[in-house]
Parts: sequence; C-alpha cells; structure tokens
Amino acid sequence: MNTIFHITERQQWEQAKNLGSYRADSLDTEGFIHCSKSIQIVKVANKFFNNQKDLVLLFINSKKVQAEIRDEEAEIGELFPHIYGELNIDAVYQVIDFAPGEDGLFELPQEVVDLE
Repeated sequence: MNTIFHITERQQWEQAKNLGSYRADSLDTEGFIHCSKSIQIVKVANKFFNNQKDLVLLFINSKKVQAEIRDEEAEIGELFPHIYGELNIDAVYQVIDFAPGEDGLFELPQEVVDLE
C-alpha cells in the first residue's frame, strides 16, 4: 500500500467524519493539504506541532485519494506529498492518537514502524 500521513487535531478529524470529507486550513490558504512520508513525520511534528496535544495521525492510502496528489519540494529541499483538494475519508484506513512525549517532542509511532 502506498501510505502517506497527515497530522491534524482530533476535533477537525471528528468533524470531517461527520461531513464525509476532510479540509485542512491549508487547503484554503495554500491550495493543498500537507502530508508526509513515514520518514518525515517526526521532523514535521516537531517543527509545526511541538508540545501540542489532542492530535491524531491519519494513515492515508494514496491510491484511494480522489483529489490530485503531487510530490513537491518544500523550503527544506525535500519532496512532500500534497493533496490538491478535499480528502475523501474512505482513503483514511487508520487513525491513531499522536501525542508528544513529556519533553514536548514527538517520536515515530510503532504503528508506522510496523508498516516499514
């Protein structure tokens, strides 16, 4: 399976399940939903979500995503998957709690390690 990942607040994901699709704020402000490959999750989490609580990590089957996905370079020179449209929730096959450690930093969840 071709899995990509997205970090979001639990409340946003709960709303998406009720609506049938997920819209990140970045879809309105930047035109796409930011996603990561497994090796990028921790770097992204620690840079943008440091010390935040009540987050979930979405496991997305990229083959089931209805919107276009483009791998695009970010300012750090790496390619990241971006979803250009709403995310259909049936493409999300697993959701796990994603909490930082006591130091406020994130580690790669065992569920992701098990995929590799």
